[in-house]
Amino acid sequence: MITRLEEPFRSRWAGQDPFAAAEALQGEILRALEGRRTLRFEVDGHGYYAKIHRGIGWGEILKNLLSGRLPVLGAGNEWRALERLTAAGVDTMHAVAFGECGDNPARRHSFIITEELAPTVSLEDFCRDWPQHPPAPTLKHALIRRVGEMARRMHGSGVNHRDFYICHFLLHLPVDATAPRLSLIDLHRAQVRASTPRRWRDKDLAALYFSALEIGLTRRDRLRFLKAYFARPLRDILHDESALLGHLESESVRLMARYRRKYAPGAGQ
Repeated sequence: MITRLEEPFRSRWAGQDPFAAAEALQGEILRALEGRRTLRFEVDGHGYYAKIHRGIGWGEILKNLLSGRLPVLGAGNEWRALERLTAAGVDTMHAVAFGECGDNPARRHSFIITEELAPTVSLEDFCRDWPQHPPAPTLKHALIRRVGEMARRMHGSGVNHRDFYICHFLLHLPVDATAPRLSLIDLHRAQVRASTPRRWRDKDLAALYFSALEIGLTRRDRLRFLKAYFARPLRDILHDESALLGHLESESVRLMARYRRKYAPGAGQ
């Protein structure tokens, strides 16, 4: 069993079973899936998010593996990813409580509680009307550079996100147009290794590229991102990473086609 508690939970849960205390939390239920519950709650006027995992069972684990997906077995993924990103200088959530118990991966009980990041807006929402109302170039370029730098630090630290979309970047308010602050969230599917395999790096970058397709970025904007991500001269990047650039184009087409099939009017009826 592993538990890590910071204030206010160290004091509030003193003498209690932290797993029972986490299960007893009450608040706004944001997601309730088999084996996982996510809720927002407040303590002394401060907002927190809790993710509580109760195991998904061997059947769900096997179904994920047979579908080529890596199952999420508990809160440990997110805890380890947050520690690694923080050490690498990537702004992200701050975990104030974590617990994990059970050797059986199909029935492992775990939880993680993070401080609410507020006031913020998702980068997806912030950029949504850019095609109709372009932002000031200074702000747009600063955001592109910041996302590129965060992605570089994340992959350089051995973390790949697996849900690396612009909706998972939170922009802190009020916005500093020259040095905007972003925090990376939703790391429950993240993988943590000594180094990030190129395959998983490329999957993250393709997801990010796809999620930014419709916010009005130009070719120069994409080159700005590449320069920030690789931190090398642009000429070298275009020569050395030509395979990646081709992959991003083809994968974004595939992802967009899948997205439109899934969310087109009448899909799933």
